Amino acid sequence: MAQREWADKDYYRDLGVNSKASAEEIKKAYRKIAREDHPDKKPGDKAAEERFKKASEAYSVVGDKDKRAEYDEFKRMVASGGFNGFSNFTSSGRSSAGFDPSDVFGRAASTGGFGDIFSNLFGDDGRASAAAGAGARGGQRRTDNGRGADVETEITLEFREATKGVTVPIRLTKPDPCGTCHGSGAKAGTTPKTCGTCHGSGMVSENRGAFGFSRPCADCGGAGSIIDEQCPDCSGTGRVTQARTITVRVPAGVVDGQKVRLAGQGSAGERGKPSGDLFVTVHVKKDKVFSRNGDDLLLNVPVSFHELVLGGTVTVPTLGNKVRLRIPQGTADGTTLRIRGHGVHKRNGASGDLLVTVHVTVPKDLDEGAMSALRKYSEEEKRSGFDPREGWEGNS
Repeated sequence: MAQREWADKDYYRDLGVNSKASAEEIKKAYRKIAREDHPDKKPGDKAAEERFKKASEAYSVVGDKDKRAEYDEFKRMVASGGFNGFSNFTSSGRSSAGFDPSDVFGRAASTGGFGDIFSNLFGDDGRASAAAGAGARGGQRRTDNGRGADVETEITLEFREATKGVTVPIRLTKPDPCGTCHGSGAKAGTTPKTCGTCHGSGMVSENRGAFGFSRPCADCGGAGSIIDEQCPDCSGTGRVTQARTITVRVPAGVVDGQKVRLAGQGSAGERGKPSGDLFVTVHVKKDKVFSRNGDDLLLNVPVSFHELVLGGTVTVPTLGNKVRLRIPQGTADGTTLRIRGHGVHKRNGASGDLLVTVHVTVPKDLDEGAMSALRKYSEEEKRSGFDPREGWEGNS
């Protein structure tokens, strides 16, 4: 990426928000563009595709807390005239004042500070997007050793799908190895040759006083090899952007916000370098009946007063078939009863428990016979000496 491009990028503008926007506002803006301009929704619309690509790239940076902070700092430095505002560069990429941004931003990550900004934000030119289920976001993050970018997306599952495990197809638009040159980037019948400048390492080193710096080789672009005749289908990159469907197996018991990693399913690396990974963040909808506490399922069951006083048996749902639950005589309202082995399945083959909390439901309309019986019961209750507020602090 040219230095001028680094300075000109405005990721907030690409998302249609201002630089003070909250993380939630940024997410909503990205999702709106993804819904409206995704290539699958508007096939053949180049303008929509370009808006989607810009938004995806922007969200991969300002949608990440740490990368956003680095990006904002970089923009402040440029706005204040740092690095001569990136204004006057020679054909070699060095400014007329003798400053080369790669001197700072091309350093190894171990130098820290601003030396990581460009490698963090713009380290891989492969852009990825994804669509799955009711909506997903696609993104990428920097990888090491020259491999392709990691791809991130999101899926949303029903509560019971998440507890039992499910297989989900995800539609991805991302760089894949070129089928014509098989990822080499060279025209059919030719092969890349080792770069004579970096001797295949892709990096060159230089000493400046007491400091030593390494940067990508300018002759081969950090690839370690030079292509005399480029593959016409991928223009020598060894990869082409295309849409395809990947099947993701989500294991049983996944929790909201958990990530599933698919090794090697991210963006392809340039010129045959390994692909990055695919990270799928799983969101889980709430269930109308169940909730979770770890591997235990929680369930509230309405019961009548007499079922608690006299005891009895009620039928309750599980993730599978319904089961019978015995309520002991004299059970208090709000008591939680445990049914072992009917919770969420664990990876070791065991299961959590089903925790059933009973709550009294008071009838609103009783016929005269029931009301008469209830009055008699009330009288008998008083004669027995029972006081529901005995020991209650409000009586003191």
